[in-house]
Amino acid sequence: MEETSEILYRSIYMNQIIPYMDQNIIKILVGQRRVGKSYILKSIAQEAMRRNPDANFVTINLEDFAFSHITSAKILHDEIISRLADNRKNYIFLDEVQEVKGFDKVVRSLILDSRNDVYITGSNSDMLSAEIASRLAGRSIQFHIHPLTYREFLEFHLLTDSDSSLATYLQYGGLPYLIHLPEQSTWAEYLAGITDAVVYRDVVARHALRNTDFLQRLLLFLSDNIGQIFNAKRISDFLKSQKVSASVTGVQSYLEYIKDAYIVNRIRRWDIEGKRYFEFGEKVFFEDLGIRNSIVGYRPNDIGRLMENAVHNHLAASNYDVKVGVGTQGHEIDFIAEKDNECRYVQVALSVMNDETARREFGNLANISDNYEKTVVTYAESAPNTYQGIRQMSLREFLLS
Repeated sequence: MEETSEILYRSIYMNQIIPYMDQNIIKILVGQRRVGKSYILKSIAQEAMRRNPDANFVTINLEDFAFSHITSAKILHDEIISRLADNRKNYIFLDEVQEVKGFDKVVRSLILDSRNDVYITGSNSDMLSAEIASRLAGRSIQFHIHPLTYREFLEFHLLTDSDSSLATYLQYGGLPYLIHLPEQSTWAEYLAGITDAVVYRDVVARHALRNTDFLQRLLLFLSDNIGQIFNAKRISDFLKSQKVSASVTGVQSYLEYIKDAYIVNRIRRWDIEGKRYFEFGEKVFFEDLGIRNSIVGYRPNDIGRLMENAVHNHLAASNYDVKVGVGTQGHEIDFIAEKDNECRYVQVALSVMNDETARREFGNLANISDNYEKTVVTYAESAPNTYQGIRQMSLREFLLS
């Protein structure tokens, strides 16, 4: 693999992946197109070069025209085998491998040789269908790569933490390639192009969809309803009111396609007292705020929605399992975040300067009987231990925590 002078080193993922280097297990990097999976492969290659300077490197990007002849698992296998070294460690990097049907059989055969260390990436979760996941069970580990966190955004754009930096992040999101565009005036155009590519390649083309108007209306609805509880029936009814033919089954299918392309995350509701998921109702958050704003347009009045989406994305990138909580008397908890034996409850509000808002946001958390960490995130103000030990944090502070 060619060394690159400018590689974005993302420690949040490298610290997870490095313990599995040189282990006889397939490392799978998944995530929305253009979130930086290829950058991470380059960082892994640099680490491999440091460990094994004499190792052999095999790099195949299935989006590169140079590899357009690879149209089957057999051709992919033969291409890789022709590049392997017999008496050295082989580091094998396969980018966007979901383009080849049957790729799982190829990578599974590669790790039969302990000299091979295999890394693959993909931009659509159907690359790990139930059948493929079953075949790779016990032989692979998956890492979900997200857009840049706010801390990474500051680091890579050489910015200091400020209200202005936060506003830029909420408007343009965290796709890594933005740092290569010298003029911020070109960012919106770049994001529009990426949005079109992601929607077309990973949704329309992959699922051979004909009703693209339905898809666009659905994306607009989701963009406009960040943080709102909804179900497929509600979406269907709304689209019908807009003279768009939309069955409940059709909405459910299209929602799944959008989720599979990592454009959105669907978050289910959890009964805190009953310890079970509700059958109906969920929230949707966009994987990247720049993509969301490219679909519906950036509107400063949406700051509350963007805040909640940013908090969700920070928790997800921190490797938490995220749910929407429903407490006593049906009171909503914006986020329950769980990881290992850790649990956090998070409420998001533009401000709690209003007494009624403060009583609602802090009160909903105070009504939860356990002793796990509870936080209210507001846009600007911070005040530690504001109410019954519940901490209030500004959005900037929370995103850097």
